[in-house]
Amino acid sequence: MEAFLLSTAVVALAEMGDKTQLLSLVLAAKYRKPWPIVLGIFVSTLVNHALAGAVGAWITTMLGPDVLRWILGVSFILMAGWMLIPDKIDEDEAGKSSGRWGVFGTTVLLFFLAEMGDKTQLATVGLAAKYPASYYWVVAGTTIGMMLANAPVVWFGDRITKKLPIRWIHRVCAVIFLVLGVAALFTTMD
Repeated sequence: MEAFLLSTAVVALAEMGDKTQLLSLVLAAKYRKPWPIVLGIFVSTLVNHALAGAVGAWITTMLGPDVLRWILGVSFILMAGWMLIPDKIDEDEAGKSSGRWGVFGTTVLLFFLAEMGDKTQLATVGLAAKYPASYYWVVAGTTIGMMLANAPVVWFGDRITKKLPIRWIHRVCAVIFLVLGVAALFTTMD
């Protein structure tokens, strides 16, 4: 349960102000069809994070516990620094016509591509490596975290983003990643 709760919280916080959250806002403003957008975000996130979690779990079979501990520690500390850099999204890329894909297909494709190499995807890799026996809980937690951060943006958009202090949310998330990184460096992984 620890893996699920931590994964949910870390990803929900990390997603605040992230480019995929901005993409959710752009898609909602452009298409004004919340259900296909939210369903597209869910499907895209589930597939993307299942793959990222599989990579994280696989890494644990390839590396020894000490090497893995250092990689995880350093990567979480780097993630803390990355959280302090604001994300931007290319409006032209996000605003492409839905064409033959429809709103759902466009959302799945754009969201999947935007999530590649993103903070939350890399956090999923790290969390799955930290909790290899809890792969499904990590993927479920990170997916729910993404939905908690993105679904309200699709429905309530501007009202939410204007009231949340994104800078402070990023700082809190950076502290969480820093604590996770330091803890990983000083905790043995058996």
